[in-house]
Amino acid sequence: MELALEQAQRAEIAGEVPVGAVFVSDDKVIATSGNETIGLKDPTAHAEILVLRQAAQVKGNYRLGGSIYVTLEPCIMCMGALIQARIEHLIFGAYDKRAGAAGTIYDFSDASRRFFSSSTLNRSSQSLNLLRKAKKEAASPLVLILPVVIVMMGFRIPESISLKI
Repeated sequence: MELALEQAQRAEIAGEVPVGAVFVSDDKVIATSGNETIGLKDPTAHAEILVLRQAAQVKGNYRLGGSIYVTLEPCIMCMGALIQARIEHLIFGAYDKRAGAAGTIYDFSDASRRFFSSSTLNRSSQSLNLLRKAKKEAASPLVLILPVVIVMMGFRIPESISLKI
């Protein structure tokens, strides 16, 4: 999550909504990105989508497996892409009450017929602080819900309390 937060900070410096994502496979970081919708003039250039594109190029396949760490709950578009990429684990830093599609507004977490679990994340305040700062400065604010959670597809998180949602 630390790398995802760094990507979010880079996105913020570039004038983007501060969301960062990291794709990990076999305990190796394969791809990292922050939002680039404004800079690329591309409404699909969310951090999650950019990370999936990079990872697919590196792995030579669109079926990625692995884990993706994101500072904000994915939207409908990104959840669809994560499902299509066969992502095994989704870990996000903060709920998005405006457009969250992993349980807040919409729940595409059940679409893949996998089990999901949730747990609080210790270092989550950094995600929230970045997003709150962006909210104060942005024309269309992000509204967040506490606590920050981890949502995982398919597996339990060791050393945490897991709940079926």
